[in-house]
Amino acid sequence: MFFTIPTLLTWARIAAIPLIIGVYWLDWPMATKNLVATSMFVLFALTDWLDGYLARKLNQTSAFGAFLDPVADKILVCAALLVLLEQDRVGSLVALIIIGREIAISALREWMAQIGATRSVAVHMLGKLKTTVQMIAIPFLLYDGGLFGFIDTRLWGTALIWLATVLTVWSMAYYLRKAIPEIRARAK
Repeated sequence: MFFTIPTLLTWARIAAIPLIIGVYWLDWPMATKNLVATSMFVLFALTDWLDGYLARKLNQTSAFGAFLDPVADKILVCAALLVLLEQDRVGSLVALIIIGREIAISALREWMAQIGATRSVAVHMLGKLKTTVQMIAIPFLLYDGGLFGFIDTRLWGTALIWLATVLTVWSMAYYLRKAIPEIRARAK
């Protein structure tokens, strides 16, 4: 099911990446760039929930959609982190840990799938919590201003992205710990 509504929403998330990055190349005031990039990020992040809901509701789940959905999420988050790194709103250590974890766990899941042990690294609540915190932190950091006159989004975004970084390391350790018995069994 390559061109279902849920899959098209996932493709839209991928297509949004150059748009979000491109906003920062425009000759607009920084506050406008921040608002547009934040709005686009939130809109496309919400399609993650919507495509899953529609896939179940319309009975349009597919192996391809199950593959593409997390890839789109990871690319969107990594691209946003690189924008934030370029704008000096997130440190390189944070970006490296989060992006490195995404690559490492994706590779681990692929390898575990090849050996028939995907259950060992199935999505866990810790990973979902990490993603949720990231998806709140990133728009705060993209916006980079006062919200409702009293919320300092950079301060809150920075605190949340560090929390996401801790959850990133913790969830990676969890997945690796779950995979070690399979890895040891295959090494013999």
